[in-house]
Amino acid sequence: MTTVAVLGATGTAGARVVAGLRERGVTVVPVSRATGVDLVTGAGLTAALSGVDVVVDVSNPYPAGDVDLVAALAGTTEHVVAACAANRVRHLVFLSIAGVHDHAFDAFPYFVAKRAQERVVAEGGVPSTIISSAQWLEFATNRSVATFEDDRVVVQDWLVQPIPVATVVDVLIETTTAAPGRHRTVAGPAARRLPDVAAKMLAEHGDPRPVVGAPAPLTALA
Repeated sequence: MTTVAVLGATGTAGARVVAGLRERGVTVVPVSRATGVDLVTGAGLTAALSGVDVVVDVSNPYPAGDVDLVAALAGTTEHVVAACAANRVRHLVFLSIAGVHDHAFDAFPYFVAKRAQERVVAEGGVPSTIISSAQWLEFATNRSVATFEDDRVVVQDWLVQPIPVATVVDVLIETTTAAPGRHRTVAGPAARRLPDVAAKMLAEHGDPRPVVGAPAPLTALA
């Protein structure tokens, strides 16, 4: 029977991947800080992957303090690849972001960091699949792009092709039983402005506050 480890098991996608795999009768090893594993330092990771066949990495370990984001995130993925190699994991499924390789985002450190992570996965020697997802519908109300005020919600004006996180999770779960080697991009059916997505989501949750658009931190994101 296949054993699947999920890195970032308590996050938005990770918790759903864990639940979905368990519903399918798969043996799951949740991996997160809550289970004593620190991806930033690699502490506890090799031991956590002992006996694991497939690893799904949906983690987003953001380093604390004033550090080089690109080097820090690439370093976490180096820990992941090394632990997979040490345990002879047969398939690493890595979740990334669609469009990060566009040079228009060269000045956006987070996207550059995702490129570096993908490169580590591709060159690490562990059989792998990279799933590049467009921004999730749920991202529209994420506090990294949305500011909630008493009388309004201010949302950065990105142009996105949003996809529900549940759909991305289905793709990730399906990929655990597929042969490694693909680089697959998944996105929703239509381009939308992020404030418009946020307004619809808030309305569906009964939140009457109007949504106001704000400039994106990088022109290319708009």
